[in-house]
Amino acid sequence: MTEKKSNRPSWDEYFLKLAMLASERATCPRMHVGCVLVKDKFVLATGYNGSLPGQPHCDEAGCLIVDNHCVRTNHAEINALVQATTHGINIKGATAYITNMSCTTCAKALIAAGIKRVVVFSDYHDTLATKFYTDADVVIVKLKMPDRTINYDLKNYSSARKTKKSK
Repeated sequence: MTEKKSNRPSWDEYFLKLAMLASERATCPRMHVGCVLVKDKFVLATGYNGSLPGQPHCDEAGCLIVDNHCVRTNHAEINALVQATTHGINIKGATAYITNMSCTTCAKALIAAGIKRVVVFSDYHDTLATKFYTDADVVIVKLKMPDRTINYDLKNYSSARKTKKSK
């Protein structure tokens, strides 16, 4: 008997796909990044790189470049941390699912907030994040980029409740 291979993603792949989806909201054309903070398989907060509330976005006003970095936007990790803080959510011990390895500043913020695990699929250039995460005993998991396909089968869907035909 052969086992049927499931299209069901692992938990890490699932939450990384959610980070990919969050990254689609990013407003800086230089890089789209998403971050999802998760604890006990429960999404605590999400973020993507974008401008401060009420301020113009890069895709509207252009990037504001300083030292070859756009400073108009907050990074996805900072926005996820701010969302958690705004709603009084404790993220100590949580996992950060991020589409790209953090910059040094975001890594330090996540460490200070109590993140214990980071799952990414892409590296970031010119960063000390890996060093800071390692020094702080934050587990780093690098996965290959998850399949962007969403697997669902509406053609073969059947409801558990069957309706009777009227006579």
